[in-house]
Amino acid sequence: MQLHKHLLKSVFGKAALGVTVLSGFLLFAGAPSAKANDWDDCNRRAAYADWRLHESIEHFGYYSPEANYWRHERHEAFEQVASYRRHAWREREWREHQRREHEWREHHRDYDGYRYDRDRDYD
Repeated sequence: MQLHKHLLKSVFGKAALGVTVLSGFLLFAGAPSAKANDWDDCNRRAAYADWRLHESIEHFGYYSPEANYWRHERHEAFEQVASYRRHAWREREWREHQRREHEWREHHRDYDGYRYDRDRDYD
């Protein structure tokens, strides 16, 4: 009788653990699809503002208030695109700098395997 009770506790415990692990996996498996899509949204906003500027010039004239509004919106959208480009460039340059520094440190080791700038007593 005791063995039977222990077996049921074990089976239910294993089932509860399995359900918990499976639900955690399903919860975290959906997370990458919830990321922000800033770059595409920024380009879409710039293209839309450009198209609206063209349409407002065509319908209302070059110096109309509608054209001035969309000219302003287009300017802001292209500033945001330039900001994202600068940010991406800075990140890429930083990663390249880190890679070059790592390669240099790995290449320039002392005769006993220590790096020149660390892990060494110069006394």
